[in-house]
Amino acid sequence: MQILKRLLRWVLILAFTGLLLAVAAVGVAYWLVSPRIPSVAVLKDYHMQVPLRVVSADGKLIATFGETRRIPVGIAAVPDRLKHAVLSAEDGDFYRHPGVDWHGIARAGWHVIVSGGDKGPGGSTITQQVARNFFLSPEKLYSRKLTEIFIALRMENELSKDQILELYLNKMFLGHRSYGVAAAASYYYGKSLDQLSVAECAMIASTFQLPSVVNPINNPKRGLMRRNWVLGQMLANRYITQAEYQQAIAEPNNAFPHEPPIEVDAPYLAEMVRLQALDRLGNDALTEGYVIKTTVQSARQQSAVDAMRAGLIDYDRRHGWRGPEDHQELAENAGNEDFDRILSSYTDIAGLRPGVVTGVGASDATVYLSTREQVQLGQDAVAWAKPYVNETRVGAPPRNVAAVLKRGDIIRVARNAKGEWELAQIPKVQGALASVNPEDGSLQALVGGFNFLRSKFNRAVMAARQPGSSFKPYIYSAAFERGFTPASIVNDAPLALPDPSRPDGLWTPSNDDDKFDGPIRLREALVKSKNLVSVRLLDAIGVRYARDYVTRFGFSPDALPPNLSMALGTASVSPMGMARGYAVFANGGYLVTPYFISEIDDRDGKPVYVANPARACRTCQERLLDTRPPGPPSSSAAPANPVAAAGTPAAAATTGGAVLPADAHEGNHPPTLAPQVIDVRNDFLVTSLMKDVIRRGTGAAAMALGRDDLAGKTGSTNEHRDAWFVGFNGDLSTAVWVGFDDFGSLGRGEFGAKAALPIWMDYMGAALKDHPSSTLSMPPGITTVQIDRSSGLPSEPGNPNAMPEMFKVEDVDRLRQQATQQQEDPDQQHAYDIF
Repeated sequence: MQILKRLLRWVLILAFTGLLLAVAAVGVAYWLVSPRIPSVAVLKDYHMQVPLRVVSADGKLIATFGETRRIPVGIAAVPDRLKHAVLSAEDGDFYRHPGVDWHGIARAGWHVIVSGGDKGPGGSTITQQVARNFFLSPEKLYSRKLTEIFIALRMENELSKDQILELYLNKMFLGHRSYGVAAAASYYYGKSLDQLSVAECAMIASTFQLPSVVNPINNPKRGLMRRNWVLGQMLANRYITQAEYQQAIAEPNNAFPHEPPIEVDAPYLAEMVRLQALDRLGNDALTEGYVIKTTVQSARQQSAVDAMRAGLIDYDRRHGWRGPEDHQELAENAGNEDFDRILSSYTDIAGLRPGVVTGVGASDATVYLSTREQVQLGQDAVAWAKPYVNETRVGAPPRNVAAVLKRGDIIRVARNAKGEWELAQIPKVQGALASVNPEDGSLQALVGGFNFLRSKFNRAVMAARQPGSSFKPYIYSAAFERGFTPASIVNDAPLALPDPSRPDGLWTPSNDDDKFDGPIRLREALVKSKNLVSVRLLDAIGVRYARDYVTRFGFSPDALPPNLSMALGTASVSPMGMARGYAVFANGGYLVTPYFISEIDDRDGKPVYVANPARACRTCQERLLDTRPPGPPSSSAAPANPVAAAGTPAAAATTGGAVLPADAHEGNHPPTLAPQVIDVRNDFLVTSLMKDVIRRGTGAAAMALGRDDLAGKTGSTNEHRDAWFVGFNGDLSTAVWVGFDDFGSLGRGEFGAKAALPIWMDYMGAALKDHPSSTLSMPPGITTVQIDRSSGLPSEPGNPNAMPEMFKVEDVDRLRQQATQQQEDPDQQHAYDIF
């Protein structure tokens, strides 16, 4: 008996000693680890990484940027069935334990002992997983595990259980870049949390353990097994009834990828926004949940995209069928699996679907699109496909379908306006469109090419192309400032000027049609786009003066050639630059700076930036009190260095010099006035000429829009390398360019009126639909005088050759004197200056 007592005493002593040693060890461990234990207080206000969202002016999604998908939700917004599923899968005792499951740790420790050191399942609670994911690495180290336990205990002391569970449900990675249960529900099922069924909740809960492997998309079979186990745990924990269990078990796996629904097709604009956001907000731009509202209206943007694609496809079809994208020799017994394998490397491009020709007869062809869809193409569907010969010539129309298609061809098909399938091809030609509001420069629509996935080069802002005759209005404006008038007579006749760079030493510009009209009034010269008149006009006012003057429209001097070729549009410009330049004519003579971000909100919806752009503001009080005369803009209004305007070189290169206007999200800010760069009377006269271009000149097709407020100018360059139309009314200034990236010819006859104007018309017709007429009214200082059509000088009453013309009032007396002198000296009646 004494031996038993003695033995029991030693056991108690040893146990107490062991306990003391254990406590001491824990104390020493805590003393060693505590300096490295972070403060868990930061979790009370922790910001999850949330992608950047870019939206249109009317709130529709344009793009999201960020490495993660995450939709933070409060614990109150998580339905009980999802909480129960997660708790059943990961930590059934979460609301009962102190943050650490000692039994689980003991089991894990015993596993290490009996397995000879294998660090298997760790028995971590939800609290420990939160500690590890927020503060520690995933390495399986004893020191990391010990630190994790201490952090978990501290978290339980400072945070409530619901706060810890909320962090867990929002933080954890659940596969396919989805972080948190809301993002997983959106990606796998396209649902919000309150729309999930019990089975879907269990499937999401099953992904917490091995998200990259056990998820309903990567491994549906294993995912279902894990889901059903979770459902069993929910039943055992009495979170669901037997009937709910049976119903959930029977539910099939309906998960498939649900990307965020892009509501506005504006990828070129989205990339511009991304770069400007990084420039202003730094690296946090893509992770702090900012929402950037652009100035673009979704309907106008879609109209621009549709117009551009239709115009480029029309051009492409005019120049013939270039053949299939590829050809595969098909076995006689080839089936759907073979066709799917062939098409796996092709994607839809702007509505042009890839397909495999599986059979061809004389009257039709069968095209395989997918296991669910095959289409028949008849003779009408390929009637346009004349074989391409070169940029100016196509072959004869196809006699039958077999002349165009062969079995094994990889082609594109698309639905026409009647909804019928027809043969298609991806255009090689490119185009761009930029449209701005003349009042403040806000971007209204932007298209940088046919398709962003095929080419990310943003031609709307990055291209440096020659504008051709669309540049002439700037030269005319400069001439009007030097005393010329719409009625001035200039000789449209052959011209030869010295040019040492040419083999014969002469530069001999010509008109597009190689015809000459002799003496012609400037109004008629612009309407008919007479090149030789523009050259003589530029020579008369001086190249140096003209270059300086044209910078008033926002162009850099470096982009303007220092010679007479500038009159023919040999400058290097972008569609955005041209839209900005014509906006000066549209708004009464004020240079506005393009911008496309109107507001930046933080994750809580609070504005951190609100744009306060410089405005034309013709009728506001500040403008009426501004007595400064028109003149060249200051460096801040038209930065010669685009990097200074747009921030980093990368941002400048892809935004075309567009800037973030002054911030006005705090306090009251008076309107910022855009500089007046040309006299409103000069503006009115040039605009009146460009209205005539549309009424009866090279832009006459635009009269089909049925509007009286449109003005614009076509543009074409040598060998038809570029086709332009730039035009405006009081609400929109829009530039359209069409051409090849390699500067190849568009082909004979592909002038701006044919290749670019239809795109401009389709866009402007839709964008201005139901909008009232908006144009610059006649300003003070302009008068209408009857002139002689031939001389351009004021006419005597009763002259049958008389017509009305508009002038600045100070020019009328001078012209009357010239008319009187001409009457007194009849020999000068038909004389005119060489210019």
